Amino acid sequence: MDLATRGIAKSREVWARGWMRLAGVPGVGRLAMGVAAWAMPPYRGRVPLSAMHQRGYIAPSARLYHRQLHLGPHVFIGAHVLIYQVNNDSGPVDLGRRVRLHQDVIVETGTGGSLRIGEESNILPRCQLSAYQGPIDIGRGVSMAPYCALYPYDHGILPELPIRKQPLRSRGGIVIGDEVWLGVGVIVLDGVRIGAGAVVGAGSVVAHDVPAGAVVQGVPARVVMFRSDLASSTLAEQDGLSFRGTYV
Repeated sequence: MDLATRGIAKSREVWARGWMRLAGVPGVGRLAMGVAAWAMPPYRGRVPLSAMHQRGYIAPSARLYHRQLHLGPHVFIGAHVLIYQVNNDSGPVDLGRRVRLHQDVIVETGTGGSLRIGEESNILPRCQLSAYQGPIDIGRGVSMAPYCALYPYDHGILPELPIRKQPLRSRGGIVIGDEVWLGVGVIVLDGVRIGAGAVVGAGSVVAHDVPAGAVVQGVPARVVMFRSDLASSTLAEQDGLSFRGTYV
């Protein structure tokens, strides 16, 4: 990097840090975050802003419509993220320290639903976390690739009523353990527990519990191996496994 490029980078950092100092000022904080972002690249390029203030970074286009939203220190909430509370019967949304919700993630809670995301978990673009009837509990250090969806409920299917009029029901919600990796487009259904350190391959539908440390794939997802059976250098070479778009 030449001197001119370094100078520009330093100027941008000084600009961003200067404005992020105002991030906690009532009535000014969100505006200050937006001005700080002018000096930074879009998308991942704005993640460093969340480290510059205890309050973290919330994009100007993010919409936080939730009365029980609790944000931990240095949270990152990216462009067009929506956190939505359907009614007052839903529970809280708790985001732990250094949680990242990237662009276009949708979080919603309805009657009986709640969401907790543990520290340093990373939710990539266009994931949908819909907590109705049951809770969603996501552990620490979880990496969730784009287009994942978590649904801790389903509709009744009795013949007497149209599906749109059927009541929602839950089998106890969804629990995702620490350091789990979900590949692109994974769907996790109601009542599922995914054990710590498990890996779920791209496009899988998880309808049953996943043991800790397991590697699963398919529709429905099935155990294909355990990470403990692999040498650390061979995971990327395994035939038939396709993991895309995790934390970088």
